[in-house]
Amino acid sequence: MKKTYKLTDLDCAHCAAKMETAIKKIDGVNDATVSFLTQKLTLDADDSRWEDILKQIVKACKRIEPDCVIHL
Repeated sequence: MKKTYKLTDLDCAHCAAKMETAIKKIDGVNDATVSFLTQKLTLDADDSRWEDILKQIVKACKRIEPDCVIHL
């Protein structure tokens, strides 16, 4: 499944790149793109584990950019 989520308070392009790298390492994620310019996360991941993958993504992103909010 592929979905796009809005991000708020993503403060720098370097943090966006670090978040993208961390998300791509999560088991079940096929592809991910974090755009600082558009403030969006595009995610392609395994349908059967979608909710668990989203929880891991939120946790990873909070570790890198604590103020960033992913609107699920």
